[in-house]
Amino acid sequence: MCGILGTFQRVDVEGMGRRMGRGLQALAHRGPDAHDVRTFATASGVLRLGHARLSIIDLSSAGIQPMCSPDGRYVIVFNGEIYNYRELRTELATLGRRFYTDSDTEVLLAAWATWGRDCLTRLVGMFAFSVFDRQAATLTCVRDPFGIKPFFYVRDRGHFSFASELPALLEVLPSRPGLNWQRAYDYLVHGDYDSQTQSFVESVVHLPPAHVMVVDLQNLSGTELERWWSPQISERKDLSFEQAADQVRENFLQSIRLHLRSDVPLGAALSGGIDSSAVVCAMRHVAPDQPIHTFSYVAEGSPDNEEAWVDLVNRHVGAVGHKVTVSARELAGDLDHMIRAQGEPFGSTSIYAQYRVYQLARDHGVTVTLDGQGADEMLAGYHGYPGQRMRSLLETGKWVQAFEFLSAWAGWPGRSRRNALQLTAAEIFDGRAYQWLRQLSGRQVMPPWLREGMLRDQGVVFLHPKQRPEVHVRGRRVVSELAHSLSQRGLVSLLRHGDRNSMRFSVESRVPFLTLEQVQLLLALPESFLVSPQGQTKAVFRKAMRGIVPDAVLDRRDKIGFQTPEKQWLVEMAPMVRQWLREDIGLPFFDQAAVRRAFDDMVSGRSAFSWQAWRWINFVRWHQIFLA
Repeated sequence: MCGILGTFQRVDVEGMGRRMGRGLQALAHRGPDAHDVRTFATASGVLRLGHARLSIIDLSSAGIQPMCSPDGRYVIVFNGEIYNYRELRTELATLGRRFYTDSDTEVLLAAWATWGRDCLTRLVGMFAFSVFDRQAATLTCVRDPFGIKPFFYVRDRGHFSFASELPALLEVLPSRPGLNWQRAYDYLVHGDYDSQTQSFVESVVHLPPAHVMVVDLQNLSGTELERWWSPQISERKDLSFEQAADQVRENFLQSIRLHLRSDVPLGAALSGGIDSSAVVCAMRHVAPDQPIHTFSYVAEGSPDNEEAWVDLVNRHVGAVGHKVTVSARELAGDLDHMIRAQGEPFGSTSIYAQYRVYQLARDHGVTVTLDGQGADEMLAGYHGYPGQRMRSLLETGKWVQAFEFLSAWAGWPGRSRRNALQLTAAEIFDGRAYQWLRQLSGRQVMPPWLREGMLRDQGVVFLHPKQRPEVHVRGRRVVSELAHSLSQRGLVSLLRHGDRNSMRFSVESRVPFLTLEQVQLLLALPESFLVSPQGQTKAVFRKAMRGIVPDAVLDRRDKIGFQTPEKQWLVEMAPMVRQWLREDIGLPFFDQAAVRRAFDDMVSGRSAFSWQAWRWINFVRWHQIFLA
C-alpha cells in the first residue's frame, strides 16, 4: 500500500524536482517507510516517477519503487496489494521468469511483461499503477475493477501528471486550477459526489474503475479509455439455493485466506453488522490460532449503538476488542485534518467515525485491517433494492409475487409500503417524470442560497445527475443496479472514504468481499437468492455463513453501520460552524449570508434539520483549505 506520483513535460520545468519532492511529502502518510523519484529522458520530454512506500509484503529495501524489469524495458509505480502473488509467481517461474525479491510488485511487473493487460483478470487484489514502456515510449495507467485504489490525472498539450491523491497532484501542476462549478452544484444541492470522472477541481479527473489508459509520450495523446473488465448479469440456472450458498462460502473463505497474507500486524474493523462480523468470524475459521484485534466505533447513549453486537462477535471468536467513542468537540478539532485527508467533499459525519477507527488501529500498532466494504453492493444489502426488485417482478408478469413481496418487504424495521412504491416509481420513471417526482418529494433544484443566474451563465446543469446502469436486462433490475453500483456509482465513494481515512494513519484497509470471482457468481444468481421473497437482504450469504457467524447476527433485521448523532453534534458545534460559514470563500454563486440564515433556522428548530448542514460546512472548509 503506497502513494504514486508522476509527471511528464515536453520541456523540462525548472524546479520540477522540488515539486515532486513536495508531492511525495503530501503522500507521506500513504508511504512513510520509503520514498524515491526516478527521472527518465525520452525523445519527446522528461518523465518523473515517484513512489512513497508503506511496507506490507517484503519489508526489505528490495521492494522499493519505482521498480524496473530485469531487462530495463518496463518501470512500474504501484499502489495496492496483489494477494495471489505467490500463485502467480509460481506460474511465472515455470515460464522462465526469475525473481529477486519477495514483493508482490515484482510479481506484478513480471506478469505485465509476460501477459500485458491480459494479466489484469488474473489479479486478486486492489491496485492503481502506471507502467512506463521505455521501448514504446508509452505510459500505461490502470485501476482495479472496483476503484479500491485511487488514480487522479491531468492531461493537456504540454504535460501529463497523475497521483494517488489530489493534494499531491496539485503540487506538480503548472498552475493551480479552480473549482469545478458543476460538481460543486451537484454536491451542494443533490449530495452527489464520486459518481463521475470529473473531480471537484477543474481539469482534474479520475481514471474510472476497471479502466486502462495508454498515454503516448511522443505526442501526449491518450487512447480512449478502455474497460478491461465489465460485470456480466446473465442468469445462471444450474445452481440450487443451497449449492449457490456453498459456492459463495467457499469463495469467501478463500478470499479471507489470501487477504490474511501480511508481513506486518493485522486486524479488522468491526461495526457489529453482518458484513464486518462475517469477515472477523471467517478470519477465525480459516486461521484458528491467529490473534485477532478488532476496532470499533461505539455510539454511546444512541439508539444506533451497536456495542452489544460487537461484544457478541468478539466473544465468539476470542478477539481482543478496541473501541472508540466520539464527541462533537473532537469532530470540530479534527475536521480540517479529515478534510485534508479526504481531498474532496464527502457525505456525512459518519465518515469521522470511520476515521477514528483507523486512528485507533494505528494507535495499537496494527498496519493492516480487513473491512466489510462492498458486501451491500454485491449482495443487495441496505434495504434490498425494493424498487428494482418490484420492477423485475412486474415486467416479467409476476404480479402476485410482486404484491406479496411488497407486503413482506414493508414488514421489516424502517420500511413501509409507501417507501417501496416511491422507490419503484423512481426506478421506472426517467427524464422529466423522474425530475418531477423529485421536486414533488420536496427536493429543490435551485435553493435560495444559490444564485441561479451565475450558475446558468457557466453552463451548470440543474437536474439531479441520475445514472442508469449501462448493462440491464428485463427481470434482472436488481443485479443491473448492483453491477452499476459496484463499478460506477455508490461503492466508489465508500471506497474513497475508506482509502483516505485508513491511509491518513498509514493503515492498509483490505476489502475481501471484492473479488472478481465472487462478484461474477453473485451477479449471475437468481435475484430471489439475493433478496428473498420475504424481503430479507443478503439471503444467500446469510445461508453461506451459518455455522461460522453467530445466528443472532445473521438473523438481524436492522442495518446501522457507522451511524453518528449528526444533528446533536452540529448543534453543539453551532458557534464554530457559524464562524466557518462567515469566512468568505469568494464564490459568486454561493450566498453565504443565506446559508448562515438557513443553518440558524435548522439549529433553532424553525426548519427541519437535514444533511444539507453538513454539506455547507464540508464544502466551505474544503474550499478554504484547497482552493482559497
